[in-house]
Amino acid sequence: MCQTRAVNFQNPKAGEVTTVADFLRNSAVRDPDRIALVEAQSGVRVSYASLDAQVSSTAAALLESGLIPSRSGDRVAMLMGNSIEFVITYFGIVRAGLVPIPLNPGYTTRELTEILEMSDSKVLLVSDQYAELGADSVPETCPAVLCEEVTSSRESIRNFVKGSMRKLIRRPDSKVVFPEIAPDDLGLLLFTSGTDGTAKGVMLTNANLVSNVSALLDLRNPPIVSAEDTVLAVLPLFHVYGLNTVLTLAIAAGASVVMLDRFDATESLEVIEREHVTTVAGAPAMYLMWSRVSNVASAMRPIRLLSSGGASLPVDVFNRFEELTGMRIFEGYGMTETSPVITSTVVDSRARAGCVGLPIPGTSIRIVSDGSEDAEAGDPGEIWVKGPGVFLGYWPNREDGPDSLGWFGTGDIGYQDEDGALHLVDRRRELIIVNGFNVFPREVEVALESLPDVAEAAVLGRPDTETGEAVSALIVLVPGSETTQDAITLEVAKSLARFKCPTQIRFVNTLPRSATGKIAKGRLREVYGQSIEQS
Repeated sequence: MCQTRAVNFQNPKAGEVTTVADFLRNSAVRDPDRIALVEAQSGVRVSYASLDAQVSSTAAALLESGLIPSRSGDRVAMLMGNSIEFVITYFGIVRAGLVPIPLNPGYTTRELTEILEMSDSKVLLVSDQYAELGADSVPETCPAVLCEEVTSSRESIRNFVKGSMRKLIRRPDSKVVFPEIAPDDLGLLLFTSGTDGTAKGVMLTNANLVSNVSALLDLRNPPIVSAEDTVLAVLPLFHVYGLNTVLTLAIAAGASVVMLDRFDATESLEVIEREHVTTVAGAPAMYLMWSRVSNVASAMRPIRLLSSGGASLPVDVFNRFEELTGMRIFEGYGMTETSPVITSTVVDSRARAGCVGLPIPGTSIRIVSDGSEDAEAGDPGEIWVKGPGVFLGYWPNREDGPDSLGWFGTGDIGYQDEDGALHLVDRRRELIIVNGFNVFPREVEVALESLPDVAEAAVLGRPDTETGEAVSALIVLVPGSETTQDAITLEVAKSLARFKCPTQIRFVNTLPRSATGKIAKGRLREVYGQSIEQS
């Protein structure tokens, strides 16, 4: 069985690293002619020297526009897909001493506006692909600015952009002096859904992001990535997994990054073969879909390392993929609040089913019982984490961050085996994870209950072979309503991102309640279990 191939790995040697943009500068100095980025769809290639120069031009343009760097920095939102423009813009914002806020292009205008207002973003930088969505979403205090030439052939788009937004003007000869940036300055603001349905901003410092990448670079047997690698970046870059663990890690190592803007099992395997991709970081659903493609084994021949995160990798998917390809998938565990990686099976070089490995260098975990004491060895409990990657807290006041000793309770349930490796038992209460993305039921319930035909709703997850989990909704209609499930689905899609929308709706007469009158979520499966579990 071959799960990795040998690679001559050395830690990158370069100057001091304070921000993730310094990783890029160092890689450009070490090997300026090395291809840094490849857009799979267009075939466009950019060298490290060119990428670094374009990042500096972008940073200068942002500062010349009047944006102000500081300890918290002006916030600059981004609405772009996986593209060279995304990479240039992201590192440019960081180099300027500003705070990037990558946004999910799948969000609705309501969701985007909420985040832009909550974060007090000073500008929204958009690609032409999302120009209309961006312009429709910005509040008056946050103009939308186009970051690239309009390539769409649709005249309506060209006219819309021409009349509604300005262009970011980059000048290669700019003499702007970039600000000094501190490790504990805010380096990234990422928004996730809170348990009450509102967006929550995760505050990550430059040191958080750099430390997580540096710890992963220290893993050498096998190396997660090296300068000789070609890395597939199909995970969305607006998500911390794709952003820090795929893109920035590869840039820090001086590898080449092949970008795909969307995942298609057959197309991505063709790209892997054509570009001689050697390392892949994926989500469980990707491996499931790849396992259904007949030529997966031959297409994966260039690969030396496969890894998975974002959600638990089902044991049967792990085993099936090994059967088909002879390769084992290294699994890890993390969350946005920890930059993101906490543990990985790469740490002890033992890829095995149902295990997410040991803590990465510099990070510690505890398993805490209900009484706030450490659980007995082998017993499950809440996973607590401490380390340099743990966030400051939630925007804007650092609320609910680590305690006074630096420990942060993840809300996830797991146990450690006799070797100290972590095994996940359950996730945060009520949280639904669809293709690696968090869906908090209350947010979906609020959207459903805002519809005139819905009296009340209860939302929970159900197993799904394609996405890991899917969203189910039990709905009590207002008396006399004659609406249909399809009509509800169409209406709620106007206010929720697609991955948050229920894919299964059932109308019920009543919902079980607790003694205090609240909907008894714990009894929903007991009362409606069969209809919830069916796919």
